[in-house]
Amino acid sequence: MNTTLHTQQIRSNDALAIRRNPLELEVVRGPDKKLAGTFTSDRIVVGVHESCDLVLSDPTVSRQHFEIELEPSGYRIRDLDSLNGLDVDGVRVFDARVGKSATLTVGETRIKMRMGSTAVELGVTSMTRCGPLRGRSVAMRRVFERIERVAPTPSTVLITGESGTGKELAARAIHELSPRADAPFVVVDCGALPPTLIESELYGHERGAFTGAARARKGAFEAAQGGTLFLDEIGELPLDLQTRLLGVIERRAVQPLGSSTMHEVDVRLVAATNRDLRREANRGTFRADLYFRLSVVGVHMPPLRERIDDLPVYVEAFIDEWEEQGLSLEISPETIAGLQTRRWPGNVRELRNVLERAAVLGDLEDPHEPPSAPTSQAPRVSAAIDPQIPFKTSKALLVADFERAYVEQLMARHAGNITRAARAAEIDRAYLLRLLDKFDMRPTKRGPKR
Repeated sequence: MNTTLHTQQIRSNDALAIRRNPLELEVVRGPDKKLAGTFTSDRIVVGVHESCDLVLSDPTVSRQHFEIELEPSGYRIRDLDSLNGLDVDGVRVFDARVGKSATLTVGETRIKMRMGSTAVELGVTSMTRCGPLRGRSVAMRRVFERIERVAPTPSTVLITGESGTGKELAARAIHELSPRADAPFVVVDCGALPPTLIESELYGHERGAFTGAARARKGAFEAAQGGTLFLDEIGELPLDLQTRLLGVIERRAVQPLGSSTMHEVDVRLVAATNRDLRREANRGTFRADLYFRLSVVGVHMPPLRERIDDLPVYVEAFIDEWEEQGLSLEISPETIAGLQTRRWPGNVRELRNVLERAAVLGDLEDPHEPPSAPTSQAPRVSAAIDPQIPFKTSKALLVADFERAYVEQLMARHAGNITRAARAAEIDRAYLLRLLDKFDMRPTKRGPKR
């Protein structure tokens, strides 16, 4: 049995369920006084937009103002870069952890938060596979359950989660379980294409539309006709291209570059990002209207450290796959137990790379090495190159190591002052904020209300 402050995992006649104490929120001051809600989901968002779990009418509250996330030891409360900030028990915070109760102040509204005294039982699907996704943990089974519910609908889906958690596999699962399963599934990686080519990739072009356009070409929207278009790393799309994408979604028609003709398209959109687009929207670095069009339904992929019980499942699946390719790898239960003690910042993708390297070279990294150093210790940037790792993954890991080390030392040098640090590094302040959020390094104390 897994037990946390809120949740107990229980089994009855081989059926899996969880018993959870709900979260109770009650507005005690402000325009929405006496508004209350009881919630059993893993994440609760509060704001004035209709998509929020608790919808306020206070004009001093942002569209999606803050989020409450369940954790084993209590609740994690994150301000989503709101306009007027968030106070927890009278202290201005950006990211805070609390126990069973707290008083939250947002704009002119005050909210009492407390853990409910009466637990409720929530059923969990018995599925351990969903399309190409696998997992037996409660966290993954709840993902499967959500995918099962949304897949048959035409709704646009936004998949969130850290890099390497399987967002593309989740998109494929949605497609395979949908009425469009027999039609194309087309992938566009918005982060891997230069801005000058994204429009051509998405909407196509006519011959001579630009230098190098020797012949006409269909874009991804038309290639996915009748099926699903998966826009990976949608958060990397520049603002001006976000505007055009929004127009295509609303009109359900595309106009290829160099053409005066609109082509109607029938596609289901699924997007994914490792960024928090709610924060981006509040900052103005991502169009809020596009975010809400993309996030009709949200699916969050938990990191591997939150579903570590699934690691043996992934190890077995990878070994079976490689045996078909002539590679063999034997791992003892003790080694698997050691692998389960690691943090896996690169998630399932990192696990796969470590195991594949072991299968090729016969040299598995020591699974009993200490967990990854916390962000308070600047990691050493390694220039080591391993050709067994795909180029894109290897490059991303090296760049992430550099960014993390550089930003941590930069902020230390300027005593946490974001404006001075951005000026010294000669980078835009908004870009520095994105890097700080990426590595969960933004200072927790914030200044006066903006």
